[in-house]
Amino acid sequence: ETIRIEVLSFCLTESRIASDDTIQLLFVEYSLYNCFVEETPLSLPKPTSGQRIHYHYSNVIHVDKANNRARREYLKSMLLKPDLHTDSLRFTVISEPLAVEHDLECEEIGFANVSLREIFQKQRDIIEQDIDVFDAEDDSAVIGKLKVTVEALHALHSVYEEWKDD
Repeated sequence: ETIRIEVLSFCLTESRIASDDTIQLLFVEYSLYNCFVEETPLSLPKPTSGQRIHYHYSNVIHVDKANNRARREYLKSMLLKPDLHTDSLRFTVISEPLAVEHDLECEEIGFANVSLREIFQKQRDIIEQDIDVFDAEDDSAVIGKLKVTVEALHALHSVYEEWKDD
């Protein structure tokens, strides 16, 4: 009873981010509403436009009945209430300043979403798929592609079956 999330790689398109020299190191954070927040353990040097940086980071989020009731309840409410706008796993690309730049702080530069409800409706996990990363300052501009895997279908089915049986 798990959701497996992989952050595989990231590439930039021609954008303000690609040409911003203050942005040097990047890491990726992902979260599901207020259930959990995780991040890649490494910050990698910003790729040149068209190049990929590879995180190869994988994590498992447990959603079993015994130990993770709150996460399960959240997934159940998300499947039951289609008007809930919090059904997405949010990936945030964050710029981390170099150690020598003491006056700068981490800054969100872009975000991407994967809808868990859509995974359930289409009956298909997302496997090594590029998703658009939108500019944090202009959500109509795509700044890059994040290659991710989100395996949640089995866990969502389990939550759905449990709810149906109640």
